[in-house]
Amino acid sequence: MRILLLTRAPQFSPNSVEKDHAIMMAVADRLRAGGHCVEVCGEADTNAPVRQDGAALDAILSMGRLPQTQSWLRLSQQNGTRVVNSPDGVELCCHRSALTRLMQQHHIPMPPSSLSCLDGLHRWIDSGVGDEAGPFWLKRGDSSAQGHDDVVFCQDSDALQTAIARFESRGVCDYVVSQHIEGDLVKFYGVCSVSPFFRFFYPTDDGKTKFGDEQHNGTAHHYAFDATELQRQAERLAGITGVCIYGGDAIVRADGSFCIIDFNDWPSFSRCREEAAEAVCRLVDGMPGRTK
Repeated sequence: MRILLLTRAPQFSPNSVEKDHAIMMAVADRLRAGGHCVEVCGEADTNAPVRQDGAALDAILSMGRLPQTQSWLRLSQQNGTRVVNSPDGVELCCHRSALTRLMQQHHIPMPPSSLSCLDGLHRWIDSGVGDEAGPFWLKRGDSSAQGHDDVVFCQDSDALQTAIARFESRGVCDYVVSQHIEGDLVKFYGVCSVSPFFRFFYPTDDGKTKFGDEQHNGTAHHYAFDATELQRQAERLAGITGVCIYGGDAIVRADGSFCIIDFNDWPSFSRCREEAAEAVCRLVDGMPGRTK
């Protein structure tokens, strides 16, 4: 197969540029070893990707998130190229407010009192969420987080109103508010295929962190929970969104119940890179040929 691997623009890999590049190169090495013809380029080059012999691509594996990237990928799909992850799914994951509503519609376990605000502070006040006791999380809803200021921990409703005002002063009026959940923070990673891949880790065990937000849940207690059910819910969300290479965060409460607090397209898999690269290759090997 002729396969293009599309790396992510740096602004969408805060504190993770090298890690995101590493998983793509691990996949590229394995695909080439398996006999595939593989090219790698940055998503900024999608208007004119290098194609050996000028032949049509069989598949594109994309970490890209730029709007022009998604448009180009949709056109590639229309021309018969297989695209992973789905550009529609990536766009959905990048818009947290839309993803929140979708999770609510499909009853994915998530924090109570989650609210997607598309038209500012007054809607948050009118919703009644402001009557809840804190702490809260405020997260940018119109795109994926590109910096620490896009995900804010708020101790109480006054702090939340202040944080919302800062968002709006930056022109961010699409955001998600949810209650902070006490429990173990768990990071999970998955690849959907005939032989699904799923792993989960406690970030406070190894100290690896992107923004340091794990401190708000403290050191993991390793509460017992149903990992098979977490995988089932994660794979269900992957199917709903069309994002089959995914990662996310969940909180496991002391009673073993859990809620998913974040879901992303194509993470760095830094804790399980080699296994994940093998899983992506299995996914590619199981893909049908071009649609046209």
